[in-house]
Amino acid sequence: MTADATPPVAVTGLGLLTPAGDGVDATWDGVRRGLGTASHDPVLAGLPVDFSCRVPLSSEELGRRIGRAAWRMARNARLAVLAAREAVLDAGLDARSWDGDRVAVVLGCGLGADAEREEQAARLRESGPDMVSAVTFPLVLPNMASGEVSIDLGARGPVLAPATACATGASALAVARDLLASGRCDIAVAGATEAAVTPLASAGFWRAGALSRRTGAPAEASRPFAADRDGFVLAEGAGVLVLERAEDAAARGARVRALLAGCGSTADARHPTAPEPGARGAEAALRTALAEAGLAPHEVDHVNAHGTSTPLGDAGEAALIARVLPHRPSVTAAKGVLGHGLGAAGAIEAALTVLTLQHRTVPPIANLDAPAPGFGLDCVTKESRRQDVRVALSHSFGFGGHNVVLALVRA
Repeated sequence: MTADATPPVAVTGLGLLTPAGDGVDATWDGVRRGLGTASHDPVLAGLPVDFSCRVPLSSEELGRRIGRAAWRMARNARLAVLAAREAVLDAGLDARSWDGDRVAVVLGCGLGADAEREEQAARLRESGPDMVSAVTFPLVLPNMASGEVSIDLGARGPVLAPATACATGASALAVARDLLASGRCDIAVAGATEAAVTPLASAGFWRAGALSRRTGAPAEASRPFAADRDGFVLAEGAGVLVLERAEDAAARGARVRALLAGCGSTADARHPTAPEPGARGAEAALRTALAEAGLAPHEVDHVNAHGTSTPLGDAGEAALIARVLPHRPSVTAAKGVLGHGLGAAGAIEAALTVLTLQHRTVPPIANLDAPAPGFGLDCVTKESRRQDVRVALSHSFGFGGHNVVLALVRA
């Protein structure tokens, strides 16, 4: 690390609930297998795009695990609470005994509790105001997932809910890193959640031309960097990481899974939905993340790409990687397996990048035989690749022109 680099923070805990599995181990196993998880979704029946990637747990099962407080939580909050519990346990911490005043929660959500919002709007239309739930706003406010995690863990430090569309999870980790660096907290529980697989979301993204239309083969629909990619698959999930200053983690003898060494956050300031053709904002985020980590581009071994499976998004990201990292680091993209978890995607993919560093294994991109001609990427396909990954980048880009790149290094 160079003299002007930002001190890294330690990743000491992970928690995941994704379409690939219930928990970190199940998700990692599913992503390493490299098989798409999308299937026809009864909630979307009759729509032009009627498939999605769902977490394989009902809201009722999530509620039973949470306990009595679950009645007031929307699905996205339930996912967040359980992922946060797993991450804290994985970190070897005990929420019953820590100093909650020194614990921050930075947990974002891209769309909020859309299913619950749509349900309450339908009640108002069909039955009148008396049938609208008195807890409508505790259900649907976008900050309530972070609030419920704070309540569940007794975390009384800064509690924030970033919202930067599909970059939300990565933004949350960058903000949490800054809180630790400033001394505002000693522990940060950070990540994102999303449970927005609804008819309105599917119809809206379909009308925008963003969704894959492979209704005959949903599991093969998400195909990042493929020549015949035609859009993303709507998904849900939650990813939570526990971050601590590296010296604090060492002092308590914690297992450090990886180090978050640099964060770059920029904006395109150009268009509400379309990526900047030259990817200059994304490049600035990438270079900032490396500079904070005290690393040069040639030291990057691996990229966990945003890889949405959209024609414009993948083309721009491929050009960015080839231009800034011409030595061809390995590339993967988890959305081939998991679909696009929207606000949660960046946190989930950061956690998977940590696992790649720790296990020295790069999962394959589902449904990809070879990258599209002209992309010039070393995409991992068909099966996991053993690789001595020491430095990895995790890319996240979102509507509004948000660009966030995280630089992670092996502990």
